[in-house]
Amino acid sequence: MAKAKSNKTNACRILDSMKIAYTTKEYEVDESDLSAVHVAASVGMDVKMVFKTLVCRGDKNGVLMACIPGDGELDLKALAVVSGNKRVEMVALKEVLGLTGYIRGGCSPLGAKKNYPVYLDESSGNFDIIAISAGKRGEQILLNPDDLVTAVKATVAKLIR
Repeated sequence: MAKAKSNKTNACRILDSMKIAYTTKEYEVDESDLSAVHVAASVGMDVKMVFKTLVCRGDKNGVLMACIPGDGELDLKALAVVSGNKRVEMVALKEVLGLTGYIRGGCSPLGAKKNYPVYLDESSGNFDIIAISAGKRGEQILLNPDDLVTAVKATVAKLIR
């Protein structure tokens, strides 16, 4: 008997292989509003618990990812300091797919094309469960923030203004 094809994303398969507990929540994608605020409302969670993954580039250490609360604004100076760079800037949207394999609105800190360094905002520690993208639009992974730190070897720091 043939095994049914799994619809799991790479991010979910990585968590499975590490035996990390998580659940997923699917939601209706609104192409005109890919914001974390919209995602949070769609999955019925506080926007501070829904973490968006931003792809950045440091002047010394190259590409990195920052996971910050959905309503937060990334402090590029703070990210530069914690990542050992003088300066960090957001990667151009047109570069994100090539660098990560993910599209805007579906960028996960797990399972990108390369294992980029991940920086997680310290506010994640205020919650037992946070949500991150499962690696595609319309699906979030809900997991304990400490488990995310373990899975991606994240550095936890103050990253928002």
